Amino acid sequence: MIKTPLSCYHCGNTVPDGAPWRINIDDTPQPLCCPGCEAVAHAIVDGGLESYYRYRTEMPERPDERQAAKAETWSVFDDPGLQAQFVHPEGDEGEVRATLAIDGITCAACAWLIEHRLNALEGVTSSAVNLTHHRLRVSWDPEVINLSQLFAELAAIGYDAQPYEPDQAQMRLQHEERMNVRRLIVAAVGMMQVMMFSIPIYVSGPGELSEDFYALFHWLSFALATPVVFFSAQPFFRNALRDLKTGVLGMDVPVSLAIGGAYLASSYAVLFNVGEVYFDSVAMFTFFLLFGRYVEGRARRRSGHSGNALSGVLPVSAIRLEQDGSERILPASELTEGDRVLIKPGHGVPADGIIEDGESSLDESMLTGEYLPVTRRVGECVVGGSQNMENPLVMRVTHAGNSARVANIVDLTDRAFASRPRLAQMAARMAHLFVLRLLIVTACVTVAWWFIDPSRMLWVLLSVLVVTCPCALALATPTALTAGHGQLRQRGVLITRADAIESLSNVTRVIFDKTGTLTRGEMQLTQTQPITQQPLTHHHTPLSEEHAQAIAAALEAHSEHPIARAFRPFRDATLQARNVKSVTGSGLEGTLNGATWRLGKPDFATTAALAPPGFGQWLLLSEDNTPRAWFKLHDGIREDAAQTVAALQARGLEVELLSGDTQEAVESLAEQLNITTWHAGKSPEGKLERLRELQANGERVVMIGDGINDVPVLAGADVAIAMNGATDLARTRADAILLSPRLIRIFEAIDIACATRRIMRQNMMWSVCYNFSALPLAAMGLIPPWLAAIGMSLSSLVVVGNALRLTRWRTPSVTQAGLSTPVSV
Repeated sequence: MIKTPLSCYHCGNTVPDGAPWRINIDDTPQPLCCPGCEAVAHAIVDGGLESYYRYRTEMPERPDERQAAKAETWSVFDDPGLQAQFVHPEGDEGEVRATLAIDGITCAACAWLIEHRLNALEGVTSSAVNLTHHRLRVSWDPEVINLSQLFAELAAIGYDAQPYEPDQAQMRLQHEERMNVRRLIVAAVGMMQVMMFSIPIYVSGPGELSEDFYALFHWLSFALATPVVFFSAQPFFRNALRDLKTGVLGMDVPVSLAIGGAYLASSYAVLFNVGEVYFDSVAMFTFFLLFGRYVEGRARRRSGHSGNALSGVLPVSAIRLEQDGSERILPASELTEGDRVLIKPGHGVPADGIIEDGESSLDESMLTGEYLPVTRRVGECVVGGSQNMENPLVMRVTHAGNSARVANIVDLTDRAFASRPRLAQMAARMAHLFVLRLLIVTACVTVAWWFIDPSRMLWVLLSVLVVTCPCALALATPTALTAGHGQLRQRGVLITRADAIESLSNVTRVIFDKTGTLTRGEMQLTQTQPITQQPLTHHHTPLSEEHAQAIAAALEAHSEHPIARAFRPFRDATLQARNVKSVTGSGLEGTLNGATWRLGKPDFATTAALAPPGFGQWLLLSEDNTPRAWFKLHDGIREDAAQTVAALQARGLEVELLSGDTQEAVESLAEQLNITTWHAGKSPEGKLERLRELQANGERVVMIGDGINDVPVLAGADVAIAMNGATDLARTRADAILLSPRLIRIFEAIDIACATRRIMRQNMMWSVCYNFSALPLAAMGLIPPWLAAIGMSLSSLVVVGNALRLTRWRTPSVTQAGLSTPVSV
């Protein structure tokens, strides 16, 4: 009799003969095929969900086993160039290893299944799942099995995988931080133990300690202080040698002289039983200095973490839709303009593009600082690095790789940190000159004490070097700038030029462009009026509304101006305008069917004197100088425009509206926003002339714009801010870029810039006052070396702590009437 094979009660798979795994359902044992199913089944039953088994109508959908054979789907991961980024050698027998990020892991059963599935493959030497971080570390022999087969096997059992490679800069920072912690621990242990042996010597009276105990305590202190000097203090000596080679004296020079001098003198005293021993001061000074730098480094890394994370925000892989409709997984770096990409829920957007199919919510917080998801529909743009939240989307790539917006943001951030503002440069020069003068003063103090009391000369010398070390002066501006940059970045304001923060804190007037700045820049075509009144030749037959809209759309297809978006829905593939050129601030001109068409302001489109048919923003379409149609456009005001204007005015800043639009449109907007100073009909040259006039009167102006026509005035402003939807050319001329669509971020940026500048000045004032007050006390011998170490470290921590107040900056309460009292920093 043939025995019928049992099916797994949980998944329906065949149960091996003699399998011991069972689950009791309604007091009836049911067979299971593996420990993974047993664990999952028990979790379901123990959680009170056994009704799942009673009411299910079919077995759960199982992954297609045939996917394991379709390794060609994953063949892209066999490319040596791609593997060089995340596959590393393992051992001496030709094996390699990689770390993969796994989606879908929920419990230990998932880890068991993945590991056993991969370990059963010939050529795989080991695999281990990190349940905490959902990562898989796998080692294999590339001569026996390809990486694509591993991806295919994971897909076959229902787990999506992609390479995991942490940012190299972040890895270096982590390694550096681990080494700093180790040095700090060694210094702390050494300091405590040396102090333990030093206290009996300090508190004992004459004759209370024998010579043998003195020698023992000194030798033990020497042994404990040696690793502190040669391991914990190693960065100070290395940096001091670098400063001496370059000729630029930094704070590590006096630090190294103090530590090295005290250690050598104390060692000489122990070896030859001559002089005083100050190993406790050496260990204490090293510990406090390391602790101060550790706190400062942590603060800098925390403030700069979002910028580092931004560089890895684009996903590693993407799903490209081929011509035949099939899906192909490939590296995101290989996407090109025009590719169609499928973005599944939970996946990242691999490039910039336009949605062709689908509607979903996207999380853009990494880029804009706005934590609420935004809804994107067909025809709208999405930014690479966003996270798809709900539904699958099909996107047409417009910018990929290094041309994507996020790559430009990283590049602009690097440019901002590559240079320093004037205040920071001044602080660096002061620190360098201070070190040089400190060494000269120290030499003079040493000579003086040679004649006053030679026995105290060395320790006074050490106190002067330590207590006046310009650590706080050197940290005064970098820590404040780092915290300020981080706070601005969190709020969706990207600083692209080093002196933008300092300049932003000094502005007296804020000038707004109109379209795309105070308004949404999402023009909508609300009315089309073909012109039929004037006599028409046989070449000029009356246009229908649809034909007029299609001609205008053909011209606007070559423009990046926000107006072009209003005509996008009316594109006709059979109409292609040629030789299209843009006349900045006026309109577009191009050739279509042998005729010259113009679209823009009435005086640009035709020489005839025509007035718009009504109130609002109207564009005129002309054919060979003959008016053919009017288009009325409408652009809504940004939701927080009035709030932002009120907040800026409450802060004492003058607000001005400078636009190239018609007088009626600009006047209406100015009245709605309570802007008393406004100018309409301004060309780019006119805007720049107005800016020069204000600057000649002593005004410091910040200009906010978004279009190509704003580039000249952006370049001439004291501070230029480009909106989140600005053209690429406008971004390159801007000192700051608004990543968020909210205008209130401009007010917050000015407030943060003022707070940053105020804290930089406070830090510099504190540093200078501390050094000039501590120097005479140390020179008179009133400060012992151990107290000098504490004072210097506390001075540095005061500077760092003051700068860290910027990380706790909170948005002031803004009302329609104005601004409440800002949060004091």
